[in-house]
Amino acid sequence: MFRKVLFWLHLTCGVTAGLVVLMMSVTGVLLAYERQIMAWADSAHDAAAVPGTARQPLAALLAAAQRERPGFEPTAITLRNEPGSPVTFAAGRSGALLVDPYTATVREPGPEGLREFFDAVEGWHRWFNTAGDTRATARQITGASNLVFLVLVLSGLYLWLPRVWKWAMFRARLMFNAQNVTSKARDFNWHHVFGIWSALPLAVVVATAVVFSFPWANALVYRSVGEPPPVRGAGGPPGSGPARAAARSAEAETPNGSTPQPLTYDQLFARAEAYGDWRTLTLALPAANAARFTIDQGNGGQPQRRHTLTLDTATGDVQSWAPFSSQTPGQRLRSYIRFLHTGEALGIVGQTIAAIVSATSVVMVWTGLALAWRRLISPLFRRRAEKAA
Repeated sequence: MFRKVLFWLHLTCGVTAGLVVLMMSVTGVLLAYERQIMAWADSAHDAAAVPGTARQPLAALLAAAQRERPGFEPTAITLRNEPGSPVTFAAGRSGALLVDPYTATVREPGPEGLREFFDAVEGWHRWFNTAGDTRATARQITGASNLVFLVLVLSGLYLWLPRVWKWAMFRARLMFNAQNVTSKARDFNWHHVFGIWSALPLAVVVATAVVFSFPWANALVYRSVGEPPPVRGAGGPPGSGPARAAARSAEAETPNGSTPQPLTYDQLFARAEAYGDWRTLTLALPAANAARFTIDQGNGGQPQRRHTLTLDTATGDVQSWAPFSSQTPGQRLRSYIRFLHTGEALGIVGQTIAAIVSATSVVMVWTGLALAWRRLISPLFRRRAEKAA
């Protein structure tokens, strides 16, 4: 009885959310290597260092970016630890500009068509590429579909088990059968084989998406390690963050009330670069009293290799050093979850696994809908034909 109820739950969930899951799976495959593809496209324009030519000051490069795009106010400056790589001036999620460090030539990141393609694919993946008031509704639909997808994966694990526990029955569901003579037998075989081999990594990909989709799931991540979930918009404890920076600034004032001249961007970056190995170095703007750097030693999607350094802008002294290990267990777990969804937390191998299980979920949705059609819809046509006869 339990198996029968679970089967119909599985079937109902698949039919209800199948097309949305199919869309998210296809777009997931397309987004699998976005970071590497965009980095490769950007690297094609890296400047060749001319002997005797010095890099221009970051302030001059910023001025060039603002001349190119009037009103441009960056929220971060990023350097890549590669010879000739451009300086990236990012303006939140609204865009970025890349500036040649030698010639101050300004350009958009990556080929425009490629960037627009990935933006559109990500839009479809998250909210059907809608805008305005409809985006919230679209996010609710994709979020609910993620939850239904998780039910499909977990219930499918139980339904995969054969009624009779014999090796021949297990083998039929573990391996492809080239002797299938009907499309129904082929779909049944593919649905089970692709399902069992991708079940565990697919469950991780889908469960992490549920965390993004629902506040209660996000809170559950923190509560699972005994921490209260963070409150959005809440400030830090007294004496931390902006308050501490303001206090330091006040202490640094000279007796006549003047404030010491802050260090230049280049001087601040020089101090941060000397603090440890890095692959990318990002300074958050504005940096009025404290310069907050993110030191990334990984591929950009490995939170365990990302650390935070805060420098006093007047003296260059270290105000705080916060490696990944200094975060609370809940913060570390939540950071991992963000990049386990794409597989990036495990490097290129993890991305490849995420891409493969997204592709197998396309096959499972297709074969599942085909099996559901034969079970639910085809009999209706047959009975109608029999009555007409």
